[in-house]
Amino acid sequence: MSEDCMPPAEGGEGVEDDPDVSMTRPAVDPSAPAPQAAPGASEADVEREKVPGITSLDIGHAFTQEQFESVDRLTEPIPTRDDLPEADPDTIKNADVQNVVAATDTSAPATALSNVAGAEALNPESAFNDMRDPMVAADGSRPSRGDVLRLGIGFTLSAVLCAIPWVALNSIILPAVLENINSGAKESMLGIVNAVGSIVALLANIIFGTFSDLTRSKWGKRSPWIIAGGIVAGLSVGAVVLVQHSFGGILFFWCMAQMGYNIMLAPFVATMSDRVPDKFRGRVSGFYGAGIAAGQTLGSFVGARLLDQGQTGMDAGWFMGMGVFCLIGIIVVAVWPRERNNEDEPREKFSARMLLMSFRPPRHAPDFYYALVGRTLMMGGYWMINSYQLYIAQDYVYPGDDSGKAPALIATMSVVTLVVSLVAALGAGPLTDKIGRRKLPVALASCLFAVGAAMPLLFPNAVGMLLFAAIAGLGYGTYNAIDQALNVSVLPNPEEAGKDLGILNLANTLSTVIGSIFTSVIVVIVKAVMGVSGTPREAYAVVFIVAIVIVLIAAWLIMRIKKVK
Repeated sequence: MSEDCMPPAEGGEGVEDDPDVSMTRPAVDPSAPAPQAAPGASEADVEREKVPGITSLDIGHAFTQEQFESVDRLTEPIPTRDDLPEADPDTIKNADVQNVVAATDTSAPATALSNVAGAEALNPESAFNDMRDPMVAADGSRPSRGDVLRLGIGFTLSAVLCAIPWVALNSIILPAVLENINSGAKESMLGIVNAVGSIVALLANIIFGTFSDLTRSKWGKRSPWIIAGGIVAGLSVGAVVLVQHSFGGILFFWCMAQMGYNIMLAPFVATMSDRVPDKFRGRVSGFYGAGIAAGQTLGSFVGARLLDQGQTGMDAGWFMGMGVFCLIGIIVVAVWPRERNNEDEPREKFSARMLLMSFRPPRHAPDFYYALVGRTLMMGGYWMINSYQLYIAQDYVYPGDDSGKAPALIATMSVVTLVVSLVAALGAGPLTDKIGRRKLPVALASCLFAVGAAMPLLFPNAVGMLLFAAIAGLGYGTYNAIDQALNVSVLPNPEEAGKDLGILNLANTLSTVIGSIFTSVIVVIVKAVMGVSGTPREAYAVVFIVAIVIVLIAAWLIMRIKKVK
Protein backbone atom coordinates (compact mmCIF):
# COMPACT_ATOMS: atom_id res chain seq x y z
CA MET A 1 0.00 0.00 0.00
CA SER A 2 1.75 3.18 -1.16
CA GLU A 3 1.54 6.58 0.51
CA ASP A 4 0.12 8.04 -2.71
CA CYS A 5 -3.04 6.00 -2.44
CA MET A 6 -3.49 6.39 1.34
CA PRO A 7 -6.08 9.06 2.20
CA PRO A 8 -5.14 11.65 4.79
CA ALA A 9 -6.20 10.80 8.33
CA GLU A 10 -8.61 13.00 10.24
CA GLY A 11 -8.47 13.02 14.01
CA GLY A 12 -6.71 10.33 16.05
CA GLU A 13 -3.43 10.36 17.85
CA GLY A 14 -0.07 9.92 16.21
CA VAL A 15 2.21 6.94 16.75
CA GLU A 16 5.94 7.30 17.06
CA ASP A 17 7.97 5.96 14.15
CA ASP A 18 9.17 2.42 14.70
CA PRO A 19 12.33 1.60 12.72
CA ASP A 20 11.35 -2.11 12.71
CA VAL A 21 7.93 -1.53 11.22
CA SER A 22 7.71 0.04 7.79
CA MET A 23 4.00 0.75 8.07
CA THR A 24 2.69 2.40 11.24
CA ARG A 25 -0.31 4.47 12.13
CA PRO A 26 -0.07 7.85 10.38
CA ALA A 27 0.62 10.86 12.55
CA VAL A 28 -2.04 13.54 12.91
CA ASP A 29 -1.47 17.28 13.24
CA PRO A 30 -2.65 18.14 16.78
CA SER A 31 -3.37 21.70 15.70
CA ALA A 32 -5.85 20.55 13.06
CA PRO A 33 -9.46 21.52 13.85
CA ALA A 34 -11.75 18.77 15.06
CA PRO A 35 -14.28 17.58 12.48
CA GLN A 36 -17.57 19.43 12.65
CA ALA A 37 -20.96 17.87 12.28
CA ALA A 38 -23.10 18.96 9.39
CA PRO A 39 -25.71 21.73 10.05
CA GLY A 40 -28.87 20.29 11.54
CA ALA A 41 -27.14 17.09 12.68
CA SER A 42 -28.54 15.26 15.69
CA GLU A 43 -26.66 14.78 18.95
CA ALA A 44 -26.02 11.17 17.96
CA ASP A 45 -24.39 12.39 14.72
CA VAL A 46 -22.21 14.77 16.71
CA GLU A 47 -21.13 11.94 19.02
CA ARG A 48 -20.33 9.72 16.04
CA GLU A 49 -18.10 12.46 14.63
CA LYS A 50 -16.02 12.13 17.79
CA VAL A 51 -15.41 8.40 17.21
CA PRO A 52 -12.30 7.90 15.07
CA GLY A 53 -12.75 5.92 11.90
CA ILE A 54 -16.57 6.11 11.75
CA THR A 55 -17.71 9.15 9.78
CA SER A 56 -14.15 10.20 8.98
CA LEU A 57 -11.63 7.86 7.40
CA ASP A 58 -9.05 7.46 10.16
CA ILE A 59 -6.50 4.85 9.09
CA GLY A 60 -4.68 5.18 12.40
CA HIS A 61 -7.68 3.80 14.29
CA ALA A 62 -9.23 1.58 11.62
CA PHE A 63 -6.56 -1.13 12.00
CA THR A 64 -4.51 -2.51 14.85
CA GLN A 65 -0.73 -2.38 14.75
CA GLU A 66 -0.67 -6.15 14.13
CA GLN A 67 -2.85 -5.67 11.05
CA PHE A 68 -0.54 -2.93 9.78
CA GLU A 69 2.37 -5.33 10.14
CA SER A 70 0.42 -8.04 8.27
CA VAL A 71 -0.25 -5.63 5.40
CA ASP A 72 3.42 -4.63 5.39
CA ARG A 73 4.47 -8.28 5.08
CA LEU A 74 2.19 -8.75 2.09
CA THR A 75 3.75 -5.76 0.32
CA GLU A 76 7.26 -7.18 0.46
CA PRO A 77 8.54 -7.54 -3.13
CA ILE A 78 8.21 -11.01 -4.61
CA PRO A 79 10.16 -11.85 -7.79
CA THR A 80 8.16 -12.00 -10.99
CA ARG A 81 8.99 -14.05 -14.07
CA ASP A 82 11.04 -11.18 -15.50
CA ASP A 83 13.14 -10.98 -12.33
CA LEU A 84 14.12 -14.64 -12.45
CA PRO A 85 16.89 -15.47 -14.96
CA GLU A 86 16.39 -19.12 -14.06
CA ALA A 87 12.66 -19.29 -13.42
CA ASP A 88 11.52 -21.72 -10.75
CA PRO A 89 8.57 -23.64 -12.23
CA ASP A 90 7.04 -24.30 -8.80
CA THR A 91 7.04 -20.58 -8.01
CA ILE A 92 5.66 -19.60 -11.39
CA LYS A 93 2.81 -22.13 -11.12
CA ASN A 94 1.96 -21.41 -7.49
CA ALA A 95 -1.36 -19.57 -7.54
CA ASP A 96 -0.85 -17.97 -4.14
CA VAL A 97 2.53 -16.51 -5.11
CA GLN A 98 1.19 -15.22 -8.41
CA ASN A 99 -1.77 -13.62 -6.64
CA VAL A 100 0.56 -11.69 -4.34
CA VAL A 101 2.66 -10.61 -7.32
CA ALA A 102 -0.51 -9.36 -8.98
CA ALA A 103 -1.56 -7.46 -5.89
CA THR A 104 1.80 -5.68 -5.62
CA ASP A 105 2.13 -4.93 -9.33
CA THR A 106 -1.25 -3.38 -9.98
CA SER A 107 -4.52 -2.40 -8.34
CA ALA A 108 -6.32 -4.76 -10.72
CA PRO A 109 -5.17 -8.32 -9.86
CA ALA A 110 -7.33 -9.90 -12.54
CA THR A 111 -5.62 -7.77 -15.21
CA ALA A 112 -2.19 -8.65 -13.95
CA LEU A 113 -3.01 -12.33 -13.69
CA SER A 114 -4.15 -12.40 -17.31
CA ASN A 115 -0.57 -11.58 -18.31
CA VAL A 116 1.11 -14.18 -16.07
CA ALA A 117 1.73 -17.46 -17.81
CA GLY A 118 0.42 -20.45 -15.90
CA ALA A 119 -1.29 -18.36 -13.22
CA GLU A 120 -4.57 -19.57 -11.80
CA ALA A 121 -7.64 -17.56 -10.86
CA LEU A 122 -7.53 -15.47 -7.70
CA ASN A 123 -8.51 -17.59 -4.72
CA PRO A 124 -10.54 -15.42 -2.30
CA GLU A 125 -10.29 -18.10 0.42
CA SER A 126 -6.49 -17.96 0.53
CA ALA A 127 -4.92 -16.23 3.52
CA PHE A 128 -2.28 -14.90 1.09
CA ASN A 129 -4.85 -12.57 -0.48
CA ASP A 130 -5.87 -10.67 2.64
CA MET A 131 -4.62 -9.76 6.10
CA ARG A 132 -5.26 -13.17 7.69
CA ASP A 133 -2.29 -15.00 9.12
CA PRO A 134 -2.20 -18.66 7.98
CA MET A 135 -1.01 -19.56 11.50
CA VAL A 136 -4.23 -18.18 13.01
CA ALA A 137 -7.35 -20.37 13.14
CA ALA A 138 -10.79 -19.20 12.01
CA ASP A 139 -11.89 -18.68 15.62
CA GLY A 140 -9.14 -16.07 16.07
CA SER A 141 -6.85 -18.24 18.20
CA ARG A 142 -3.17 -18.79 17.42
CA PRO A 143 -2.55 -22.39 18.50
CA SER A 144 0.99 -23.49 19.26
CA ARG A 145 2.53 -26.46 17.48
CA GLY A 146 1.78 -28.49 20.58
CA ASP A 147 -1.88 -27.46 20.39
CA VAL A 148 -2.04 -28.44 16.72
CA LEU A 149 -0.44 -31.78 17.58
CA ARG A 150 -3.09 -32.40 20.25
CA LEU A 151 -5.84 -31.49 17.78
CA GLY A 152 -4.36 -33.89 15.23
CA ILE A 153 -4.14 -36.68 17.81
CA GLY A 154 -7.76 -36.10 18.83
CA PHE A 155 -9.00 -36.23 15.24
CA THR A 156 -6.98 -39.35 14.45
CA LEU A 157 -7.92 -41.15 17.66
CA SER A 158 -11.61 -40.49 17.11
CA ALA A 159 -11.43 -41.57 13.46
CA VAL A 160 -9.81 -44.90 14.36
CA LEU A 161 -11.88 -45.75 17.44
CA CYS A 162 -15.23 -44.80 15.86
CA ALA A 163 -14.60 -46.53 12.54
CA ILE A 164 -13.68 -49.92 14.08
CA PRO A 165 -17.05 -50.70 15.72
CA TRP A 166 -19.08 -48.82 13.11
CA VAL A 167 -17.73 -50.82 10.17
CA ALA A 168 -17.63 -54.09 12.13
CA LEU A 169 -21.29 -53.68 13.01
CA ASN A 170 -22.59 -52.10 9.80
CA SER A 171 -20.71 -54.23 7.27
CA ILE A 172 -20.33 -57.61 9.00
CA ILE A 173 -22.41 -58.20 12.14
CA LEU A 174 -25.63 -56.37 11.16
CA PRO A 175 -25.84 -58.22 7.79
CA ALA A 176 -25.31 -61.51 9.64
CA VAL A 177 -28.06 -60.67 12.13
CA LEU A 178 -30.48 -59.85 9.29
CA GLU A 179 -29.55 -63.07 7.49
CA ASN A 180 -30.53 -64.99 10.62
CA ILE A 181 -33.95 -63.29 10.59
CA ASN A 182 -34.73 -63.97 6.90
CA SER A 183 -31.99 -65.16 4.53
CA GLY A 184 -34.20 -64.73 1.45
CA ALA A 185 -34.79 -61.02 2.08
CA LYS A 186 -31.43 -60.12 3.65
CA GLU A 187 -30.40 -57.63 0.94
CA SER A 188 -33.72 -55.80 1.08
CA MET A 189 -33.71 -55.60 4.88
CA LEU A 190 -30.13 -54.31 4.94
CA GLY A 191 -31.05 -51.73 2.31
CA ILE A 192 -34.03 -50.53 4.38
CA VAL A 193 -32.02 -50.29 7.62
CA ASN A 194 -29.20 -48.38 5.95
CA ALA A 195 -31.50 -46.10 3.94
CA VAL A 196 -33.80 -45.11 6.81
CA GLY A 197 -30.89 -44.78 9.21
CA SER A 198 -29.08 -42.57 6.75
CA ILE A 199 -32.08 -40.25 6.38
CA VAL A 200 -32.14 -39.85 10.16
CA ALA A 201 -28.40 -39.20 10.10
CA LEU A 202 -28.83 -36.68 7.31
CA LEU A 203 -31.33 -34.63 9.29
CA ALA A 204 -29.33 -34.92 12.52
CA ASN A 205 -26.18 -33.74 10.77
CA ILE A 206 -27.78 -30.52 9.52
CA ILE A 207 -29.87 -29.80 12.62
CA PHE A 208 -27.18 -30.40 15.23
CA GLY A 209 -24.43 -28.85 13.11
CA THR A 210 -26.55 -25.69 13.12
CA PHE A 211 -27.29 -25.98 16.83
CA SER A 212 -23.56 -26.19 17.53
CA ASP A 213 -23.02 -22.98 15.54
CA LEU A 214 -25.61 -21.27 17.73
CA THR A 215 -24.44 -22.68 21.07
CA ARG A 216 -22.88 -20.28 23.58
CA SER A 217 -21.38 -21.80 26.75
CA LYS A 218 -18.31 -21.72 28.95
CA TRP A 219 -17.29 -25.05 27.38
CA GLY A 220 -17.51 -23.63 23.85
CA LYS A 221 -19.97 -24.47 21.10
CA ARG A 222 -18.69 -27.85 19.87
CA SER A 223 -17.53 -29.84 22.92
CA PRO A 224 -20.94 -30.29 24.64
CA TRP A 225 -22.50 -31.75 21.48
CA ILE A 226 -19.55 -34.07 20.80
CA ILE A 227 -19.83 -35.61 24.28
CA ALA A 228 -23.64 -35.86 24.26
CA GLY A 229 -23.80 -37.36 20.76
CA GLY A 230 -21.31 -40.09 21.64
CA ILE A 231 -23.34 -41.14 24.68
CA VAL A 232 -26.60 -41.31 22.67
CA ALA A 233 -24.90 -43.39 19.96
CA GLY A 234 -23.34 -45.77 22.47
CA LEU A 235 -26.53 -46.47 24.42
CA SER A 236 -28.47 -47.04 21.18
CA VAL A 237 -25.91 -49.50 19.80
CA GLY A 238 -25.91 -51.40 23.07
CA ALA A 239 -29.71 -51.69 22.95
CA VAL A 240 -29.61 -53.54 19.61
CA VAL A 241 -28.28 -56.64 21.37
CA LEU A 242 -31.64 -56.92 23.15
CA VAL A 243 -33.72 -56.95 19.93
CA GLN A 244 -31.60 -59.01 17.51
CA HIS A 245 -34.56 -61.17 16.47
CA SER A 246 -36.86 -58.23 15.69
CA PHE A 247 -36.38 -56.34 12.44
CA GLY A 248 -38.49 -53.43 13.74
CA GLY A 249 -36.42 -53.17 16.95
CA ILE A 250 -33.15 -53.27 15.02
CA LEU A 251 -34.42 -50.55 12.67
CA PHE A 252 -35.44 -48.26 15.57
CA PHE A 253 -32.26 -48.52 17.62
CA TRP A 254 -29.99 -48.36 14.56
CA CYS A 255 -31.69 -45.09 13.60
CA MET A 256 -31.14 -43.79 17.14
CA ALA A 257 -27.46 -44.78 16.87
CA GLN A 258 -27.21 -42.91 13.56
CA MET A 259 -28.75 -39.84 15.16
CA GLY A 260 -26.33 -39.90 18.11
CA TYR A 261 -23.32 -40.51 15.89
CA ASN A 262 -24.18 -37.49 13.75
CA ILE A 263 -24.92 -35.30 16.77
CA MET A 264 -21.26 -35.97 17.59
CA LEU A 265 -19.89 -35.90 14.04
CA ALA A 266 -21.25 -32.56 12.80
CA PRO A 267 -19.58 -30.36 15.47
CA PHE A 268 -16.53 -32.65 15.46
CA VAL A 269 -15.78 -31.98 11.79
CA ALA A 270 -16.61 -28.27 12.20
CA THR A 271 -13.82 -28.08 14.78
CA MET A 272 -11.30 -28.57 11.97
CA SER A 273 -12.58 -25.39 10.33
CA ASP A 274 -12.75 -23.51 13.65
CA ARG A 275 -9.47 -24.40 15.32
CA VAL A 276 -6.93 -25.73 12.80
CA PRO A 277 -4.97 -22.96 10.99
CA ASP A 278 -4.61 -22.99 7.21
CA LYS A 279 -0.92 -23.85 7.57
CA PHE A 280 -1.60 -27.23 9.18
CA ARG A 281 -5.01 -28.17 7.81
CA GLY A 282 -3.69 -30.49 5.12
CA ARG A 283 -1.58 -32.40 7.63
CA VAL A 284 -4.33 -32.72 10.21
CA SER A 285 -6.77 -33.77 7.48
CA GLY A 286 -4.22 -36.35 6.32
CA PHE A 287 -3.92 -37.92 9.76
CA TYR A 288 -7.69 -37.82 10.15
CA GLY A 289 -8.04 -39.61 6.81
CA ALA A 290 -5.41 -42.14 7.85
CA GLY A 291 -7.39 -42.78 11.02
CA ILE A 292 -10.58 -43.36 9.04
CA ALA A 293 -8.83 -45.70 6.61
CA ALA A 294 -7.12 -47.63 9.42
CA GLY A 295 -10.27 -47.82 11.53
CA GLN A 296 -12.47 -49.00 8.69
CA THR A 297 -10.10 -51.76 7.62
CA LEU A 298 -9.55 -52.82 11.23
CA GLY A 299 -13.33 -52.80 11.62
CA SER A 300 -13.69 -55.30 8.80
CA PHE A 301 -11.01 -57.49 10.38
CA VAL A 302 -12.55 -57.29 13.87
CA GLY A 303 -16.05 -57.92 12.52
CA ALA A 304 -14.91 -60.99 10.58
CA ARG A 305 -13.17 -62.42 13.65
CA LEU A 306 -16.18 -61.77 15.86
CA LEU A 307 -18.44 -63.46 13.30
CA ASP A 308 -16.24 -66.56 13.47
CA GLN A 309 -17.20 -66.87 17.16
CA GLY A 310 -20.89 -67.17 16.40
CA GLN A 311 -23.60 -65.54 18.50
CA THR A 312 -21.22 -64.83 21.39
CA GLY A 313 -18.95 -62.84 19.10
CA MET A 314 -21.85 -60.93 17.58
CA ASP A 315 -23.11 -59.94 21.03
CA ALA A 316 -19.59 -58.84 21.95
CA GLY A 317 -19.56 -56.59 18.86
CA TRP A 318 -22.63 -54.66 20.00
CA PHE A 319 -21.22 -54.21 23.51
CA MET A 320 -17.89 -53.08 22.03
CA GLY A 321 -19.73 -50.39 20.07
CA MET A 322 -21.59 -49.25 23.18
CA GLY A 323 -18.37 -48.78 25.16
CA VAL A 324 -16.44 -47.01 22.41
CA PHE A 325 -19.16 -44.51 21.48
CA CYS A 326 -20.06 -43.65 25.07
CA LEU A 327 -16.42 -42.78 25.86
CA ILE A 328 -15.00 -41.39 22.62
CA GLY A 329 -16.48 -37.89 22.89
CA ILE A 330 -15.16 -37.48 26.43
CA ILE A 331 -11.71 -38.79 25.45
CA VAL A 332 -11.34 -36.52 22.41
CA VAL A 333 -12.45 -33.38 24.23
CA ALA A 334 -9.94 -34.21 26.98
CA VAL A 335 -7.10 -34.70 24.45
CA TRP A 336 -7.79 -31.47 22.56
CA PRO A 337 -6.77 -28.11 24.02
CA ARG A 338 -9.80 -26.87 25.93
CA GLU A 339 -12.30 -25.05 23.76
CA ARG A 340 -12.59 -21.46 24.88
CA ASN A 341 -15.59 -19.91 26.54
CA ASN A 342 -17.77 -18.33 23.84
CA GLU A 343 -20.58 -16.92 25.98
CA ASP A 344 -19.73 -13.40 24.83
CA GLU A 345 -19.64 -14.33 21.12
CA PRO A 346 -22.29 -12.29 19.27
CA ARG A 347 -25.26 -14.14 17.91
CA GLU A 348 -28.47 -13.13 16.24
CA LYS A 349 -31.41 -13.16 18.63
CA PHE A 350 -32.88 -16.64 18.73
CA SER A 351 -36.20 -17.00 16.91
CA ALA A 352 -38.04 -19.54 14.80
CA ARG A 353 -37.23 -17.56 11.65
CA MET A 354 -33.54 -17.36 12.53
CA LEU A 355 -33.47 -21.11 13.16
CA LEU A 356 -35.14 -21.89 9.83
CA MET A 357 -32.84 -19.49 7.95
CA SER A 358 -29.83 -21.14 9.54
CA PHE A 359 -30.73 -24.36 7.74
CA ARG A 360 -30.63 -22.63 4.38
CA PRO A 361 -27.88 -24.06 2.19
CA PRO A 362 -25.29 -21.61 0.87
CA ARG A 363 -26.17 -19.69 -2.29
CA HIS A 364 -23.95 -18.72 -5.21
CA ALA A 365 -21.41 -21.37 -4.21
CA PRO A 366 -21.07 -23.83 -7.13
CA ASP A 367 -17.77 -25.25 -5.85
CA PHE A 368 -19.49 -26.17 -2.60
CA TYR A 369 -22.07 -28.24 -4.47
CA TYR A 370 -19.52 -29.86 -6.78
CA ALA A 371 -17.69 -31.02 -3.65
CA LEU A 372 -20.94 -32.21 -2.04
CA VAL A 373 -22.19 -34.23 -5.01
CA GLY A 374 -18.69 -35.49 -5.85
CA ARG A 375 -18.14 -36.87 -2.36
CA THR A 376 -21.66 -38.31 -2.24
CA LEU A 377 -21.13 -40.30 -5.44
CA MET A 378 -17.61 -41.41 -4.54
CA MET A 379 -18.71 -42.68 -1.13
CA GLY A 380 -21.85 -44.13 -2.70
CA GLY A 381 -19.69 -46.35 -4.91
CA TYR A 382 -17.60 -47.29 -1.88
CA TRP A 383 -20.61 -48.33 0.23
CA MET A 384 -22.23 -50.21 -2.67
CA ILE A 385 -19.40 -52.70 -2.27
CA ASN A 386 -18.31 -52.40 1.36
CA SER A 387 -21.76 -52.57 2.98
CA TYR A 388 -22.36 -55.85 1.17
CA GLN A 389 -18.88 -57.39 1.37
CA LEU A 390 -20.12 -60.31 3.48
CA TYR A 391 -22.81 -61.13 0.92
CA ILE A 392 -20.36 -60.56 -1.96
CA ALA A 393 -17.91 -63.03 -0.42
CA GLN A 394 -20.69 -65.58 0.15
CA ASP A 395 -22.63 -65.26 -3.12
CA TYR A 396 -20.06 -63.95 -5.66
CA VAL A 397 -16.70 -65.37 -4.62
CA TYR A 398 -17.81 -68.62 -2.94
CA PRO A 399 -21.33 -69.33 -4.32
CA GLY A 400 -22.83 -72.45 -2.85
CA ASP A 401 -19.87 -72.99 -0.52
CA ASP A 402 -20.96 -73.37 3.13
CA SER A 403 -17.47 -74.01 4.51
CA GLY A 404 -17.24 -70.55 6.09
CA LYS A 405 -14.51 -69.10 3.86
CA ALA A 406 -16.17 -65.67 3.60
CA PRO A 407 -15.08 -64.26 7.02
CA ALA A 408 -11.49 -65.39 6.42
CA LEU A 409 -11.41 -63.66 3.02
CA ILE A 410 -12.79 -60.44 4.53
CA ALA A 411 -10.18 -60.55 7.29
CA THR A 412 -7.35 -60.96 4.74
CA MET A 413 -8.75 -58.15 2.58
CA SER A 414 -8.86 -55.86 5.59
CA VAL A 415 -5.17 -56.44 6.34
CA VAL A 416 -4.21 -55.65 2.74
CA THR A 417 -6.39 -52.55 2.71
CA LEU A 418 -5.00 -51.42 6.06
CA VAL A 419 -1.41 -51.45 4.82
CA VAL A 420 -1.98 -49.65 1.52
CA SER A 421 -4.48 -47.11 2.87
CA LEU A 422 -2.18 -46.15 5.75
CA VAL A 423 0.72 -45.59 3.36
CA ALA A 424 -1.51 -43.51 1.09
CA ALA A 425 -3.16 -41.52 3.84
CA LEU A 426 0.03 -40.65 5.74
CA GLY A 427 1.81 -39.61 2.55
CA ALA A 428 -1.00 -37.81 0.73
CA GLY A 429 -1.72 -35.10 3.33
CA PRO A 430 1.84 -33.69 3.65
CA LEU A 431 2.39 -34.12 -0.10
CA THR A 432 -0.65 -32.05 -1.04
CA ASP A 433 0.43 -29.40 1.48
CA LYS A 434 3.81 -29.26 -0.27
CA ILE A 435 2.52 -29.06 -3.83
CA GLY A 436 -0.43 -26.87 -2.83
CA ARG A 437 -3.01 -28.99 -4.64
CA ARG A 438 -6.16 -30.70 -3.41
CA LYS A 439 -8.57 -31.06 -6.35
CA LEU A 440 -6.50 -33.16 -8.76
CA PRO A 441 -5.30 -35.67 -6.12
CA VAL A 442 -8.90 -36.19 -4.94
CA ALA A 443 -10.07 -36.84 -8.51
CA LEU A 444 -7.17 -39.22 -9.22
CA ALA A 445 -7.88 -41.10 -6.00
CA SER A 446 -11.48 -41.62 -7.17
CA CYS A 447 -10.22 -43.00 -10.49
CA LEU A 448 -7.85 -45.36 -8.66
CA PHE A 449 -10.77 -46.69 -6.63
CA ALA A 450 -12.66 -47.32 -9.90
CA VAL A 451 -9.71 -49.36 -11.23
CA GLY A 452 -9.76 -51.44 -8.06
CA ALA A 453 -13.50 -52.04 -8.39
CA ALA A 454 -12.88 -53.49 -11.86
CA MET A 455 -10.64 -56.26 -10.50
CA PRO A 456 -13.43 -58.57 -9.26
CA LEU A 457 -15.03 -58.30 -12.71
CA LEU A 458 -11.82 -59.43 -14.40
CA PHE A 459 -11.05 -62.05 -11.75
CA PRO A 460 -14.32 -63.24 -10.14
CA ASN A 461 -12.59 -65.09 -7.31
CA ALA A 462 -10.61 -64.46 -4.14
CA VAL A 463 -7.68 -63.04 -6.14
CA GLY A 464 -9.92 -60.38 -7.67
CA MET A 465 -11.19 -59.35 -4.24
CA LEU A 466 -7.64 -59.12 -2.88
CA LEU A 467 -6.66 -56.94 -5.85
CA PHE A 468 -9.72 -54.82 -5.11
CA ALA A 469 -8.58 -54.48 -1.50
CA ALA A 470 -5.10 -53.35 -2.59
CA ILE A 471 -5.90 -50.97 -5.46
CA ALA A 472 -9.21 -49.55 -4.23
CA GLY A 473 -7.74 -49.33 -0.72
CA LEU A 474 -4.87 -47.23 -2.05
CA GLY A 475 -7.32 -44.90 -3.79
CA TYR A 476 -9.66 -44.71 -0.81
CA GLY A 477 -6.82 -43.99 1.62
CA THR A 478 -5.57 -41.15 -0.56
CA TYR A 479 -9.09 -39.80 -0.96
CA ASN A 480 -9.81 -39.76 2.76
CA ALA A 481 -6.50 -38.04 3.53
CA ILE A 482 -7.21 -34.94 1.47
CA ASP A 483 -10.94 -34.73 0.82
CA GLN A 484 -11.74 -33.13 4.19
CA ALA A 485 -9.18 -30.38 3.54
CA LEU A 486 -10.82 -29.83 0.13
CA ASN A 487 -14.24 -29.59 1.78
CA VAL A 488 -13.03 -26.97 4.26
CA SER A 489 -11.53 -24.96 1.39
CA VAL A 490 -14.86 -24.64 -0.43
CA LEU A 491 -16.83 -23.36 2.58
CA PRO A 492 -18.39 -20.04 1.52
CA ASN A 493 -18.75 -18.60 5.07
CA PRO A 494 -16.46 -19.59 7.97
CA GLU A 495 -19.01 -18.23 10.47
CA GLU A 496 -21.45 -20.94 9.36
CA ALA A 497 -18.87 -23.73 9.21
CA GLY A 498 -20.90 -26.07 11.41
CA LYS A 499 -24.00 -25.81 9.25
CA ASP A 500 -22.16 -25.92 5.92
CA LEU A 501 -19.90 -28.79 6.93
CA GLY A 502 -23.01 -30.51 8.20
CA ILE A 503 -24.43 -30.20 4.69
CA LEU A 504 -21.17 -31.47 3.18
CA ASN A 505 -21.23 -34.35 5.61
CA LEU A 506 -24.58 -35.27 4.14
CA ALA A 507 -22.36 -37.01 1.62
CA ASN A 508 -21.51 -39.56 4.31
CA THR A 509 -25.17 -40.32 4.94
CA LEU A 510 -26.55 -39.84 1.43
CA SER A 511 -23.80 -42.12 0.12
CA THR A 512 -24.98 -44.88 2.45
CA VAL A 513 -28.49 -44.42 1.09
CA ILE A 514 -27.20 -44.56 -2.47
CA GLY A 515 -25.02 -47.58 -1.79
CA SER A 516 -27.74 -49.51 0.02
CA ILE A 517 -30.56 -48.69 -2.39
CA PHE A 518 -28.53 -49.22 -5.56
CA THR A 519 -27.11 -52.57 -4.47
CA SER A 520 -30.33 -53.96 -3.00
CA VAL A 521 -32.40 -52.82 -6.00
CA ILE A 522 -29.86 -54.27 -8.46
CA VAL A 523 -29.88 -57.62 -6.64
CA VAL A 524 -33.70 -57.73 -6.50
CA ILE A 525 -34.03 -56.84 -10.21
CA VAL A 526 -31.45 -59.41 -11.34
CA LYS A 527 -33.09 -62.12 -9.20
CA ALA A 528 -36.48 -61.27 -10.70
CA VAL A 529 -35.16 -61.24 -14.28
CA MET A 530 -33.40 -64.58 -13.80
CA GLY A 531 -36.35 -66.03 -11.89
CA VAL A 532 -34.30 -67.30 -8.96
CA SER A 533 -34.73 -67.01 -5.19
CA GLY A 534 -31.04 -67.11 -4.29
CA THR A 535 -28.60 -64.36 -5.22
CA PRO A 536 -26.81 -65.12 -8.54
CA ARG A 537 -23.21 -64.04 -9.22
CA GLU A 538 -24.43 -61.84 -12.09
CA ALA A 539 -26.16 -59.54 -9.60
CA TYR A 540 -22.91 -58.45 -7.99
CA ALA A 541 -21.17 -58.16 -11.36
CA VAL A 542 -23.73 -55.46 -12.19
CA VAL A 543 -23.11 -53.88 -8.77
CA PHE A 544 -19.39 -53.50 -9.55
CA ILE A 545 -20.11 -51.93 -12.95
CA VAL A 546 -22.55 -49.35 -11.51
CA ALA A 547 -20.10 -48.51 -8.71
CA ILE A 548 -17.34 -47.83 -11.24
CA VAL A 549 -19.56 -45.51 -13.27
CA ILE A 550 -20.70 -43.34 -10.37
CA VAL A 551 -17.16 -43.07 -8.94
CA LEU A 552 -15.87 -41.80 -12.30
CA ILE A 553 -18.70 -39.25 -12.40
CA ALA A 554 -17.57 -38.15 -8.93
CA ALA A 555 -14.01 -37.56 -10.20
CA TRP A 556 -15.35 -35.43 -13.07
CA LEU A 557 -17.40 -33.29 -10.68
CA ILE A 558 -14.41 -32.67 -8.40
CA MET A 559 -12.42 -31.41 -11.38
CA ARG A 560 -15.18 -28.83 -12.01
CA ILE A 561 -14.24 -26.99 -8.79
CA LYS A 562 -12.61 -23.69 -9.71
CA LYS A 563 -11.30 -21.89 -6.64
CA VAL A 564 -9.26 -24.78 -5.24
CA LYS A 565 -6.25 -26.15 -7.07
